Amino acid sequence: MLDRTLRAHRDLSRDQRRVLAEALFNMSLWRRRLLFHLGVEAASGGDLLQVFLSRLVGLPPEEAARLVGGAALSVSSEEPSALAERYSLPDWLAEHFLREWGPAAEDFCAHLNVPGPITLRTNLLKGSREALQARLRAEGVETRLGALSPLALHVEGPKPNLYGLTALRDGLLEVQDEGSQGIGLLVGAQPGETVLDLCAGAGGKTLQLGADMANTGRLLAYDPDAGRLDRLLQRSSRAGLSLVQVLRSPPEGLLVDRVLVDAPCSELGSLRRGPDQRFRLTPEVLSRWPSVQRELLARARRLVRPGGRLVYATCTVNRAENEDVARGFLQEAPEFRLVPQDGPEGFWVRAPHLHGTDGFFAAVFERRAGG
Repeated sequence: MLDRTLRAHRDLSRDQRRVLAEALFNMSLWRRRLLFHLGVEAASGGDLLQVFLSRLVGLPPEEAARLVGGAALSVSSEEPSALAERYSLPDWLAEHFLREWGPAAEDFCAHLNVPGPITLRTNLLKGSREALQARLRAEGVETRLGALSPLALHVEGPKPNLYGLTALRDGLLEVQDEGSQGIGLLVGAQPGETVLDLCAGAGGKTLQLGADMANTGRLLAYDPDAGRLDRLLQRSSRAGLSLVQVLRSPPEGLLVDRVLVDAPCSELGSLRRGPDQRFRLTPEVLSRWPSVQRELLARARRLVRPGGRLVYATCTVNRAENEDVARGFLQEAPEFRLVPQDGPEGFWVRAPHLHGTDGFFAAVFERRAGG
């Protein structure tokens, strides 16, 4: 909708386009709280914008009304007492985060309403992180080093046209959250190994694994969506990777060194990336995926060689999809042990309020040598 609007108004300046986009995104994101201040169940876009400008931006009410072109509204200055209304969430989702985070739910929900950084991953096949930083500076993009991943660069300043960068077209980088990069690092792929990405999608983590392997060995990629695998092949070529082998049917009868199960999930960890995503979800999403995730782990279990590694990962905040699935796997697969990480219960967790990343979970398993 925003793209269509901007195409229809090419007379707008760059600053005007940025203001329009930010206004639309913020009205979508904060709609629940804005309606609270209005004391109504529904309101026009103009009314929502006026309340946003006066209550959240802090403009005088008369100035907000003048900018919108309407009469000044009666707006409550009371602070919402409910977590859902404070941070503009559906009731069921706020209750879920209270169960998941306890006293930290307030901090977590506050960070969901702050846009995440634009983070780039260095393709080490084509140069170092420092060399990429210098190349981007020459193209007018300033960055700072990521603290959690040795591959990460965070873009500083206004959002650039990333797809206009020659560094991207030349395969020197990929856009990838620092937490997502961390999952790739957990796999620990080494040159010469045989590695399987069982839920490859369009291949962001697959490309990272291939670079870690220095483009030597076998990197197998499977996803039920064949179209996404086609895009992976295109991206592999750009990244200078020749070791990627796309599997068009589910893998069977293999024994590989490492398997990544980046499982489909409810995606609650990436809510800060889309202003309306939280309002399009329903409570059913919390229970939709565990059976699929267990089936994927059961398949992966048969494919890991003795002494090999299996990484189970999601981009959600939901114990039913994370800790419960991982603990259930350990009970069903005694030939595997948990490789303890730095998070609660020996798992690996990243979150916006703790690490500045999107929300991620991972469990690292190792098949016993005699298993």
